[in-house]
Amino acid sequence: MLPPPDKITSNLPVLQKVVDVYKIWHAHYSHFPRLSKFSLGAKIDSLFTDVIELIFLAGYAGADQKYTFVVRASTKLDLLKFFMQAAWEVKCLDQRKYAALAVPLNDIGKDIGSWQKYLQTKQPPSKG
Repeated sequence: MLPPPDKITSNLPVLQKVVDVYKIWHAHYSHFPRLSKFSLGAKIDSLFTDVIELIFLAGYAGADQKYTFVVRASTKLDLLKFFMQAAWEVKCLDQRKYAALAVPLNDIGKDIGSWQKYLQTKQPPSKG
């Protein structure tokens, strides 16, 4: 049985950070231009939930699987940041909204990168 949600995120600070940024995104998503809401907006929303899921899974994975989940979360986060920038470039997000999302996403990227490096030093990933 899993612990309550607040207990889960307190054990994984990076998970709480992503959930907090997702809450900001969710507020902006409802005001996304209709033309892009169900394409670019839906893609960003899906990537957010993918990152949350992968970080969650990494937190509970065994030592042999943890690194794989962290690498996948990092890749999805990079895609998320790419599509977020695209949304800003096509004016679906103004500068203020984009900054409110991009700055914490960069910090989350640093956290995930540190986690990945830690796992590499702890147990190098198997090749093959």
